Amino acid sequence: MSEFAGMEELLQDFLLESSELLSDVDNKLVELEKRPNDKALLNDIFRGFHTIKGGAGFLSAAPMVTLCHRTENLFDKLRNGELILSQGLMDIIMDSTGAVRDMFGRMGQGVMPAMPDAALLAALDAALAGENVDRPAHASATAPTAQASVSLPLPGSPDWALLHSAITQAASPLRVEATPAPQAPKQPVAERQAQAPHPVAEAQPAAPAPRQTVKQPAGGNAMPPQENTIRIDTHRLDQVLNLSGEIGLTKNRLTTLRTEILQGNTETNTLRSLDEAVSQLDLLVGDLQNAVMKTRMQPIGRLFQKYPRLARDLARQLGKEVDLVITGEETELDKTMIEDLNDPLVHLVRNAVDHGVESTEERIAAGKSPQSAVHLSAEQIGDHIVISITDDGKGMSAEMLRRKAIEKGLIDAETANSLDEKQSLQLIFLPGFSTKDQISSVSGRGVGMDVVRTNIQKLNGRIDINSIQGEGTRISISLPLTLAILPVLVVRVCDQPFAVPLAMVREIIPIEAASMQEVSGRPTIVVRDEILPLKTLTGLLQWAPTQAPAFGVLMQSAERAFILAVDSFIGRDDVVIKPLENIRPRGVAGATLSGDGSVVLVLDMEDLLKQQQETTAGSSGHSRHLDLITY
Repeated sequence: MSEFAGMEELLQDFLLESSELLSDVDNKLVELEKRPNDKALLNDIFRGFHTIKGGAGFLSAAPMVTLCHRTENLFDKLRNGELILSQGLMDIIMDSTGAVRDMFGRMGQGVMPAMPDAALLAALDAALAGENVDRPAHASATAPTAQASVSLPLPGSPDWALLHSAITQAASPLRVEATPAPQAPKQPVAERQAQAPHPVAEAQPAAPAPRQTVKQPAGGNAMPPQENTIRIDTHRLDQVLNLSGEIGLTKNRLTTLRTEILQGNTETNTLRSLDEAVSQLDLLVGDLQNAVMKTRMQPIGRLFQKYPRLARDLARQLGKEVDLVITGEETELDKTMIEDLNDPLVHLVRNAVDHGVESTEERIAAGKSPQSAVHLSAEQIGDHIVISITDDGKGMSAEMLRRKAIEKGLIDAETANSLDEKQSLQLIFLPGFSTKDQISSVSGRGVGMDVVRTNIQKLNGRIDINSIQGEGTRISISLPLTLAILPVLVVRVCDQPFAVPLAMVREIIPIEAASMQEVSGRPTIVVRDEILPLKTLTGLLQWAPTQAPAFGVLMQSAERAFILAVDSFIGRDDVVIKPLENIRPRGVAGATLSGDGSVVLVLDMEDLLKQQQETTAGSSGHSRHLDLITY
């Protein structure tokens, strides 16, 4: 049972508003390190923390009030000139904001947070008393330890014929998962706090207990449960309402025309009016679809604002000077995709700070500025968004990456020698690959970049790497603006339609026996001097072909390019993917309905290819890893 019984709605409002406030405070603290004498910035930080304390008090969260009150006193002394901001003092403040965010996580689970760590309160008291609290950079307790979630493996190969039959014959094969609708705006938390009958007094900590060694989620990276509400500009809602009204009027017109036709009026003018009404309805539905999609779009800055603190804490732990520069934060992306991007971007920012940029001493020796720069940017290009993480560090050595991959047994020497520089950079995505010889709390386990690529592929995205030794590295992620509507190419094999993501399709070519040749025992086709492997869709589905494939779909995903052989293709379509009820077979992203009402399976091509590679891995040694690189 929740310890906030009767206040659940207020609690959720508090967590939503205060989490954003705390992220803003964290970012301003990072700026304050650069401008310690900026009084306006200090005042903003003070007000943000004061607001959080007030909300905690209204919820009777005495432990949070205690911590916020002491931290607020520090801000007050700083802005009044009674204390001077030092690195040690900033570390203590960052520890406090991290502890507050951890408390948010507990409250999000309906649990009253425990009293702050006695050592943290003692450090705050010492700082308030004017004592020297500086400590070595490596001793910072704010080292981030966020880890990305890893999906569990899916079941093995399905019986495709049985699956397709079961789905198409089921009475209700498809299910739409709806997100709970946001409720009407409530009175702001700050206003309700003002109505609280009694303030909560600052709780006094009990006698210090022996300090436990349980590891806390440091660096303030613990996050409250995923939000199920969304903030929408009222102008966008007005647009949806207006289009709904227009569609209603068009529906009435169609109803009238239908009545006339049923009564035998099939004159040319009546049929022309019917055609015009249907065309108008098609246009309005398309506009409504776009308007509804816009209500799901959110500025990616809501995600980016978490990373300056992350970069600062990690740089402090590693003894580096790093400036994280953010641009394009106003770029909009589907809310669900923003939430799913957090883990990959955490890994990439950490990777840039840990692996990408050099230490201060190394940069000075190389003739560079002591402070390194990591640039996180976003921009919309067509119907895609491109997110880039660029550093001015040491870059990556293709030769070193190949050597590390051989040392870890990920590829053999023969495979390594066949890789060019571009392909060698892709080695960092192999499971288990790491350039670090020693495992630390920051890196060395070889799971980070593998998780990044896997998660980006789940979002139908692509990831690319460019690196120049001595100058730096740029990692680019290209994503569709939304996953709610997916452009697909509908193809046909064995008289069954299947849909593949259009984002992967480069072109469609005819397949002629004379154009095929075998390379190392594998069928290939040369397209504009590029040798591409040929894979039949029937082979990926493990079906027996009923005819020779007539067309090839040239597909590209990240660094993997191949030709998918199909019997025929139907054409392009924009579909809404619906999940399969109680089924999640490998290789299937979902299902949709075609124009004639039949069910079409939407294929997950990356999963199908991975499944095929796993099937042949046992007999081909390192071929599974080679496929990841050379396609």
